[in-house]
Amino acid sequence: MNEQTLHWEDLRVVLAIAEAGSLSGAGRRLGASHATLFRRLNAIERRLGVRLFERSRRGYAPTAAGEELAATGERIEAEVLGAERRVVGRDLRLSGTVRVTTTDTLLMGLLSPILADFRRAHPQIVLEVAVSNQLFNLSRRDADVAIRPTASPPEYLVGRQVGIIAQAVYARRHDPPGAETWVGPDRHLGYAPLEAWMARTGVAAQCCYRVDTLLGMLAAVRDGMGRGVLPCYLADAEPTLARQGEPIAELATDLWLLTHPDLRRVARIRAFLAFVAEALGERRAQLGG
Repeated sequence: MNEQTLHWEDLRVVLAIAEAGSLSGAGRRLGASHATLFRRLNAIERRLGVRLFERSRRGYAPTAAGEELAATGERIEAEVLGAERRVVGRDLRLSGTVRVTTTDTLLMGLLSPILADFRRAHPQIVLEVAVSNQLFNLSRRDADVAIRPTASPPEYLVGRQVGIIAQAVYARRHDPPGAETWVGPDRHLGYAPLEAWMARTGVAAQCCYRVDTLLGMLAAVRDGMGRGVLPCYLADAEPTLARQGEPIAELATDLWLLTHPDLRRVARIRAFLAFVAEALGERRAQLGG
């Protein structure tokens, strides 16, 4: 065999490092240690006789050769993943695994009992739930289904809008209505519409506590740290909280149930999508406040 032969695994390593900009980031994606990737990259460079990355304190920057190999790896990865999705799409069995990604708020406040009901209805299907505020890459099958609040779902996904999430101002039930302190989102939460609303209405200046999860905001309001804007489906179920006024129209957010086009004919995914869509349809009043 030619010593300079490139393998698919070599291209995966180069692509992961190029995309992550570091060995540690690439290792998380590939499930490999920093030391393992360091050895593999050095071996690839020795075998090819070319430097693929410039190392610096800021990370790993691909050279021209590294960029070319990463682009090749990206094209091959797209073909491999596409073939995998098409093969999986022929699966007609109501068994196997469905990997779902959603937010911690939706899981705790709305979805957990729905997922429990689905498991009872389909005991041969295993659910894996990935809780994250980031939309996983469904093309790479980081997840099979996404249940997300979004105004503009990615164009490469298919699905349906299954409700509108209403949000309103809440305070601890027995606190005086004129309380001036507010709870708000930390910038790491990435909740720009709420930040804009708080700035426009002048309450951002009274915000004395910020947190990077909506569950953290709920806990802060519940514990008397101030008023806050929360999803109605979550806060209405908290007996210690009282809604102050009607839902805020400009903060209403569409809730989407999404999958990749190649997966929508998989029996277990089709069953999951139909089940969750029906269950959320029955909870539209809860979602809408």
